[in-house]
This record gives sequence, C-alpha cells and structure tokens, in this order.
Amino acid sequence: MFKTIRMLLLLLPACALTAGVRADDIATRTRDITLEDYFTISNVLDAVLSPDGEHAVYVETRWEPPAEPRNADLWIVSTRTKEVRRLTFEPGSDASPQWSPDSKVIYFAAARKREPAEAPYNGRPQVWRIGVEGGEPQPVTRLPEGIGLFQLSRDGRTLYYTISEGSVDEPWKALKEKYSGLQYGHGVERFSELWKLDLTTWRRERILAPKRVITALAVAPDERRLAMITAPGEHIIHNEGASRVEVYDARTLQTSVLPDAPWRAEAPSPYGWLIAPAWADDGAALAFRIDFDGHPGEIFIAQFADDGTATTWKMKRPREVSLGHEHLEWMPGRRDLVFLAEDRARERVYCVQDLRDGGQGAALVLTPGDVCVDHFNLARSADRALVVMNTLTHPQDLFLVSGSGDATKFDRLTRLNPQVDTWKLPRIELVRWTAPDGTEVEGVLELPPDYKEGQRLPMVVEIHGGPTASVHYMFQFWIYGRTLLPARGWALFAPNYRGSTGYGDKFLTDLIGRENDVEVQDILSGVDAMIERGVADPQRLAVMGWSNGGYLTNCIITRTDRFKAASSGAGIFDVVLQWIAEDTPGHVINFMQGFPWNQADVMRRCSPLYLADKIRTPTLVHVGENDERCPPEHSRGLHRALHQYLKVPCELIVYPGEPHGLTRYTHRKAKMEWDIAWLDHYVLEASSEDAAPSPAGPIGLRSP
Repeated sequence: MFKTIRMLLLLLPACALTAGVRADDIATRTRDITLEDYFTISNVLDAVLSPDGEHAVYVETRWEPPAEPRNADLWIVSTRTKEVRRLTFEPGSDASPQWSPDSKVIYFAAARKREPAEAPYNGRPQVWRIGVEGGEPQPVTRLPEGIGLFQLSRDGRTLYYTISEGSVDEPWKALKEKYSGLQYGHGVERFSELWKLDLTTWRRERILAPKRVITALAVAPDERRLAMITAPGEHIIHNEGASRVEVYDARTLQTSVLPDAPWRAEAPSPYGWLIAPAWADDGAALAFRIDFDGHPGEIFIAQFADDGTATTWKMKRPREVSLGHEHLEWMPGRRDLVFLAEDRARERVYCVQDLRDGGQGAALVLTPGDVCVDHFNLARSADRALVVMNTLTHPQDLFLVSGSGDATKFDRLTRLNPQVDTWKLPRIELVRWTAPDGTEVEGVLELPPDYKEGQRLPMVVEIHGGPTASVHYMFQFWIYGRTLLPARGWALFAPNYRGSTGYGDKFLTDLIGRENDVEVQDILSGVDAMIERGVADPQRLAVMGWSNGGYLTNCIITRTDRFKAASSGAGIFDVVLQWIAEDTPGHVINFMQGFPWNQADVMRRCSPLYLADKIRTPTLVHVGENDERCPPEHSRGLHRALHQYLKVPCELIVYPGEPHGLTRYTHRKAKMEWDIAWLDHYVLEASSEDAAPSPAGPIGLRSP
C-alpha cells in the first residue's frame, strides 16, 4: 500500500516486472519488423483514474491513413475486468480528460467540425462531456473562438477555463491597429481571460481580464485559490526568464505574484520556464517546477498562511535525479509530492514525503526496476497508482501499481499493441565506456535479434536531441532509427553523452561552455569502445540525429571522415544564427554563457559552419519548413556549403508545413525511407565495393 511505503531511495530492489524477453517467449516471436510496422503502434498521451477507482480513461493516438496526422481518441478500461472500450470516434485530437466526482461523466477538450460550421462545431477547441457508458459527447462550452485551458472543480459544480483576447500596447497602438495585417515583433498579443462556468445554472463569470498570457492553471480543491503560470507575452516559448507564478484569491478577488528570486536571481540561470502547478488537498501548499536548458530542473513548494502570505522553498531532489515528464501530484490527504524523474536511462515515479514548513521527509521510489514511466495518476484511495509505462519488450501500456519494495506489483490493464508480441525484438543493452578525460559514459546499444557475439555489424550512431534529455533503456520504435535499423541488420549505438539527464548534476552541467567538444569526445570514444568490443565494423559506420542530435551530427562530420554517411535532422549549423532565429534563445545563452556580442569566439568554436570545408561525409539533411526551434536556414546553409561549393554528396529535404518534429504520416514515412536508402547506398553498397579495409583503431579528430 502506498500509504505505508517506507522504502528508502537508496534501497532500490530488483523490479517485480520482467524486463527482458523470456526464453519461452522467444519461440512466439517469429515476425521480422518492417518500416510499415511503425505505423501500427498506438501511444498514450494522458490517463486518469476515476475517483471510485473502477475505471481509467486515456487518450490513445494512432495512425489512420489516409488521414495525415495521428488521431487521438478517448478510451476507457475497467480496472476490475480489464475490458477496454473506445469512447470517441471523431477525427482530430481529444485531450485532457477529467472525471466528475461521481465517476459517471468525463470532461475533455476537442475541436469538432460539422456543418453548419458554428460553435461548437466550428473547428475551435471546446469542452465536451461524455458518460462512462459512451454515447454522443455533449458540448459544455460554445464559444466562437474556443477555449484554451480548462479545469473542473473538485466538487464538479464549476468549470474554469481561459479564452484569448487580442491586445495592442502603447506607444504605437494607433499605427499597429491601423495596419493590423502586418506582423510585429512585440506589443501585439493574444492575452488570456479567465472565466468560470456554473454547471448547474450555466451562468458565466469573468474572473480575470486579459492582461497576461496564462500557460498553466491549477484550481485548489477548496477553490479558494487559483494558481497560474503567466507571462507578459507569447512570442518566446514558455517565456523563459519572464514567466511567473500568479495566485488568485477568490476571497479577496486579488492576484499576487510569488517572489521569484529563488528560481531567477539565485538560480544558475534566469532563463528557465515554469510549468506544472499542483495543489495539495488542503489547498495550503502549491508545488511547481522550473526547467532549464543545460541546468537541472527544480521543484519549489509555496506554503500559504491564512492571511495569504506564502513561504517558498526548493525541494531537494533525491540523489540528484533529473526531473522527467512535466507532471506533479500530491498524495491524497497528505503533504507527500509525487513526480517523475530520470535515473541512468530509466524514468520512474518518485515521492518525497512530508513537505511542510520548509522541510521534507524521506524519498521513495514507487516504480522500481527497469521501467520507463511516461505518465502517472494517483488513486483517491492513495493505495495504488495508474502508470503509463514502457519496458524492454513492449511500448506504452497502462498498469496499476500497488505495494512497495520487493512486494511492488504491476498489474497490466491494457495491451494496446498486441502485434508486438510476435515481433523479433532487438537485443537492447546498456553499455559503458570511459571518455578521454576519465569520465564514465553510458548509452544504449541495440543489436539484431539473431546477433551472435563477435559478429561485426554496420553501426549507426543515433544521437539524441536536447541536449538536456537522454536515451532510455526501453523498447522504442521511432523514426530516428531505433528498432527498425537493428531489424535490418544494423547495430545502433545511442550514447548519453555529457549534458544528458539522469546522471547527476555535474554530468549535466559539464557541457556548459564546452559544446562541440566534450560531448563529441564522449560519443567518438564510445564508437571506439564498440569497435574494440567487436560489435562495430569500422568500415561501415554512419551517424544520425535530430535537433541537438542533428547539430552533433554536423559537428562530428567536421572532425572525422570515419563515417561513411550522415543524416542530419533539424540541426544547428551556426550558433549565432541560432540565437538570432530560434524560439528559445535562452538555450544558446545558457550553453554559450553569454551573447554574440560578448561570446563571439565561443560561438564560432561551437559552430560547425566554420569547419564545413573539412566535411567529406555524404550527408542527408532533413528539416521542417516551419521549424522555429532549429530554423531551416541552418539546414539550407549546410546543404549550400556541401552541394554547391564543396561538392560533397548531399540532399536537402524540406517538409512542407512541418514544425520542429514531423507530424504527418507521409512525411514520417518519407524520412524513414530516405534514411534507409541513404545508409544502404553509402555504407552497405559502398563498403561492399571497397577491397581495402582500414584498421579498427580509434577515431582520429581534427581540432575544432
């Protein structure tokens, strides 16, 4: 029972859930994995237990061609019988399910389109509700412009929601309104209004006028206070460095801003973004997070006195774990905070007890073992939790977790992807090696299911993005190489290089001021280790990545010719251009420790552009046309340099209408097919024609 957990964090037992493929399971795995299999995988975006614990509702996404984007629908599963039913069937994306207190009705957000195209069927997001037995969803809101955020009150009587309203600032208001069709750098905003709707009388009341952008909302169980993450504008994502925690008091009708010195002036960087406000059951304690690029994220607690004054302190993260997916919950009726955190390529549910009066109690692990949890929700009875979890043998499924320590029990509720049970899965290992400076580095190695020890394989280095992120020790089938390339006979090596999460604060912050240096050494020394182990064929190496993985691909091919092919996705080519054009400039400021006008030499050293003439590797370049995170000018510049001036084989693929990640069926399929064709041609076909093998020695580096 979670109520009686006393397992200290340092006493992490073996997982009660089998992580690997059992011997008696191998015989049933007879099907080779293909590219098309990727599009059969269903995923879960959100999952919530009913207050009575009898059901869990979840958002399941799946590809349903010829529709291009993934569809997201509500599904429900009985926690007793494990019967699964689909609740919604409309095209589009249903999101944010919330239960009525009697467990009979589910509220959710969705944009519906029907003729006549009037609210609520005008394609704008509205709040809907549907009974637990299914049927036709009924609209709760009918707003012409739709809603933004929403939350149902604990008693189910009131719906709180935001809408957007245009605003133009002085001093150039008249001209900006006169020429409203132009785009302005600032001063023209869509501010948020906060409203509440009485679900008995259907009376609406505006609580807050449009003077801020509200990016997150949390209503206290007693509705005395509403916490908001707000920002003065919406042009910079998360308004890193400008977001704040505002609290509205329903008694005084006033808002106050929590003093931010602990997470701004006293933090290692002011350029963080605030997320995930969550109230304790007593309504007197608020938890929230701040995340940074390059620095560890932190959780803060604000404790409120009866007069409305707040005392705020930083929670101590147990064992320097890195905070995971942005979700916080308090144990029902207690001051114990539950959150996700990464620790050495796993992501688990953690709990810190007794957060009150500036102190805290013991730290616990609620999901021990080789598991990666993407989402959790606590039962109101506090004796179990719903988790969305991956292991080495299956993608996301819903589990109920109960017990503690060695008696932890994982009860599987769903089998969202039964087809995976017949697939020949890659062999997934954690591998470690020593970087040139003596630091231990870890990564994930995937091998073909029929791999025999000592067999040298073509190997692709798949570099994760972020860089404040990590590769997880789990089954993962995605468009960047994992699962598919091992199924095609490749070894896939995914390093958690310096700057990755889950390996302690120093390992994370070691990358600051050292990009295109220490992490490149980590990666290439890992390649040496795979060659020395006898896994990788030094004649058949490739490198690929997306976002920061694309950036590091660009860096690596300026430093060595050992890789026969590269696939650079949404990669950075010039750090100064990145600061100029991206939507999160604090990323560059944090890692470069300054701006272009005071860190020009550092930015030049970290930019692949200035060593582009050293590149000899045939390079495939991918980017979304509307990518604001790693703007397409980087990819166009790389292609121009290689194709037009340096005469290195290069193809540029720009995906129309796509943001930083590819969202459409055709585009994802094209990306995967292009990667396979490129790697096959320049690594497999070219190597078969090369009769002079090179020694399996360490990779030589050019100086940056």
